[in-house]
Amino acid sequence: MIKSSIKFIGLLGLSMLLVFGIHLFVLKFLGFSLFDNKIIAAYFFNFILAVVIVLILTLLQNKAAGLLGFVFMAGSLFKFLLYFIFFNSSFKEDGDISRLEFASFFIPYSTALIIEVVFLSKTLNK
Repeated sequence: MIKSSIKFIGLLGLSMLLVFGIHLFVLKFLGFSLFDNKIIAAYFFNFILAVVIVLILTLLQNKAAGLLGFVFMAGSLFKFLLYFIFFNSSFKEDGDISRLEFASFFIPYSTALIIEVVFLSKTLNK
């Protein structure tokens, strides 16, 4: 369990760093400011929450296997709740959420979610 958790954290970290680098490259190429729209906070936020959710699920894997789907959904709900508390309010300060603001949160969110789902499906199917 510890070995697979470390593997997940490494895979997620490398993937998030790669996507972050690509994201910054595209922003620079298009002439936008690199570190606006809470981009660093969004990547860090999604990384930490993905790690916490996966660790909780792997800990519960043998103890409460029937509840894992509900725990995963609760974790996703928790992510959205924190998004609305910490990100959405500042994004809507001007009355509109721009594409850059949306991308600054959605790209790391979807990256972390895809890696979470793939890792958990492989781990829990063993």
